[in-house]
Amino acid sequence: MIEIRFHGRGGQGAVTSCEILSMAIIEEGRFAQGFASFGPERRGAPVLAFVRAGQEALKLREQVYNPDYVVVLDPTLLRIVDVTSGLKEGGWLILNTKKSIEDTRPKLRADLKLALVDATGISRRVLNAPIVSVSILGALIRATGIVDLKSLEKPVLRRFGTLLARRNTEALMETYWQTIMG
Repeated sequence: MIEIRFHGRGGQGAVTSCEILSMAIIEEGRFAQGFASFGPERRGAPVLAFVRAGQEALKLREQVYNPDYVVVLDPTLLRIVDVTSGLKEGGWLILNTKKSIEDTRPKLRADLKLALVDATGISRRVLNAPIVSVSILGALIRATGIVDLKSLEKPVLRRFGTLLARRNTEALMETYWQTIMG
């Protein structure tokens, strides 16, 4: 079983990211769960969302405490939340940031693998909006290979319709290729 935790702010698309990723995993014939954890938060408040994936039916129904991967949609959360809490040793931190590996690495556990990309910048340019729900998945897939890029086509189309799906897929692909790892 693979577990992923998404950290974002209300309105950035963490919940949408989980839904699309879960559908892509199911498209590939595996089992998946995608769900969020939030109360009456408002736009801009911290939000957690989770994905579980496995080859067998998933019976566990609780939030993810020890993820294999952590995806951070908003880098300002690093100042207020320990996003790496419970992240497995050698796990991946996928971070939406303009910063380099050299600037980011010293502030984090040495055992973590990093994947960094300016998903917000790409989304602003391609979508005319700072919503990174689909584009950040490009960085996750580039770093981990959790799904094939092709598996995202149907879920993105179902979620956004033809025009927005095309633009979101463009942002996803650009994010995939611009992700730096270290």
